[in-house]
Amino acid sequence: MDQNRPILIVKKKVHHGGHHGGAWKVAYADFVTAMMALFIVLWLLNTSKPVREAIAGYFRDPSGTANKTGTSQGGVGENLVISKDNVTELKAKLQKAIEHVTNFEKLKNQIEITVTSEGLRIELLESERGTFFDLGDPRPNDNGRALLITLAQELGGVPNKISVEGHTDAKPYSGKTDYSNWELSADRANAARRLMQQNGLRADQVSQVRGFADQKLRQPDDPFDPSNRRISVIVHYLTTGADTGREPEGASQTSQPAPENAAPPKK
Repeated sequence: MDQNRPILIVKKKVHHGGHHGGAWKVAYADFVTAMMALFIVLWLLNTSKPVREAIAGYFRDPSGTANKTGTSQGGVGENLVISKDNVTELKAKLQKAIEHVTNFEKLKNQIEITVTSEGLRIELLESERGTFFDLGDPRPNDNGRALLITLAQELGGVPNKISVEGHTDAKPYSGKTDYSNWELSADRANAARRLMQQNGLRADQVSQVRGFADQKLRQPDDPFDPSNRRISVIVHYLTTGADTGREPEGASQTSQPAPENAAPPKK
């Protein structure tokens, strides 16, 4: 009877994980990530220096330098009206922003920010070899451009007026017979103004561009000291009639009528 018993064959289904599993998705995701990283590196290698600096600054401090990657003028001074009460706040924010400028460690001793009766004064001091301008050249070099662009992006959001000054030392300008320290100081100030307005300052924000030659030396006892050569950017206070004891500029003034029975004025 055992020979007539039916033979049962049990077949088990085997699921092939290689075809229907998710391991391939992980490998594919890694491949796509690696390709994206490669394309980003290739793109960075072909971008301009200011773009690379802005991106590097963003990753060092996303909250402090993110505005450099765009074209908006919302810098550290956005919605901040600079007065004598809060000028130190702008000073601290500017100092923090400037720290992200390329070569800051080499330039930090040549940047001076002080609070004065006129407003916040930012001075870019030259050295013996030239720091922000090459010797005798009215155009800012790479260091000068980077710093002036940073200042423009940060100051474009304040409603305050700004003045730009150019100064030289007492050494006579040698290069052109009809070109002197007067022209050099004024040209440098105007070049700084032009660059800043192209990179953040509003068209109506600059109130004055002044060239002083060697008439306002930073080191009067050493008129040939390189630090006498400098560009000064002044953020002026916003003043009102209460601050100055007079009507604000542009305010209407009305005169009181004389009483009917008033005596005529003495002659």
